[in-house]
Amino acid sequence: MFKQLNNWLEKRQIKAMEFTIEQWESAIADWHVMNRYQGAERDTLRDMSFHFLARKGVTPGAGFQFTEAMCLKLATMACVPILHLGLDWYDHCKTIILYEGDFITNHPYQSEDGVVHAEGRGLSGEAWQRGPLILSWESILETGAHARHGKASNVVIHEFAHKLDMLRDGANGAPPMHPDMKPGEWHDIFTAAFQRLQNDWQHHKHLPLDEYALTNPAEFFAVCSETFFEDPKMMKKEMPDVYRLLCQFYRQQPAP
Repeated sequence: MFKQLNNWLEKRQIKAMEFTIEQWESAIADWHVMNRYQGAERDTLRDMSFHFLARKGVTPGAGFQFTEAMCLKLATMACVPILHLGLDWYDHCKTIILYEGDFITNHPYQSEDGVVHAEGRGLSGEAWQRGPLILSWESILETGAHARHGKASNVVIHEFAHKLDMLRDGANGAPPMHPDMKPGEWHDIFTAAFQRLQNDWQHHKHLPLDEYALTNPAEFFAVCSETFFEDPKMMKKEMPDVYRLLCQFYRQQPAP
C-alpha cells in the first residue's frame, strides 16, 4: 500500500515537471553515448531520468543557476549505468549538489609529496558515503572518449560508480555482486589489472585509462566504469577481462 502511494505521488510529481520527449532529446543530443541506446532502451532511459529527478533533489552550489536541460542531461548520464539494474540502486543517494566549476572541499587532504594541507582542494566531483553527491557542470561538459588527457572521462558516471561501490563494505572497488558473479574472480582480475597498470605507469608505458585510476581500488573501479561507457571498444581491446566483468555487473555490452 505504501509503495503504491509512493508510485502515485512520484508519477504526479513527474507530470507536474512537464518534461517533454523533445526537451529530453535536446538535452542529451550532444552526448555521443546516447547513439548506442535506441528503441525500447532509449524510452526506458528517458522514463528513468524523469523518475530520477522526481526522487532526487538537485541543489545549486555557490548559487549556481542551472537549467532543466542541465538536470535532464545529468540525470540521463546517471541512469545509463543502472539501465538494467534499476533506479533502486541509487536509493541511498538523495541529493546532488551542482556547482558551475570545481569546488573546494571543507576537509584537509594529503598531496602526492606527503604534505597534509589544512585547506581543501578543488574537485570536479565527490561522492559521500552517507551524504550527497557533488558535481561540477564544467566537468560534465568535458565528457567524452578522449576528454581527459586523451582518456575517457565522465564525472557523473565516475561519482555514481562510487555510490554503487559504497553499497558493499564501503568504497573499495568491489560493488555488490549479482548471484551469477564470483566475488573471488572479480577480486583477482581487478587486482591483476590494477597491478599491471601500476607497473606500466612506473615504466612510463602508455596507459589505457587516466592515471588517476591508480590512486586506489575505489578510484580504479570508478575510472574503469566511466571508460566502460565512454570508450568501450578501447577497454574491450586493452582490458578484456575487466571489460567482461563490467558487462556482467552493469548487465550491458556497450562494445559491439
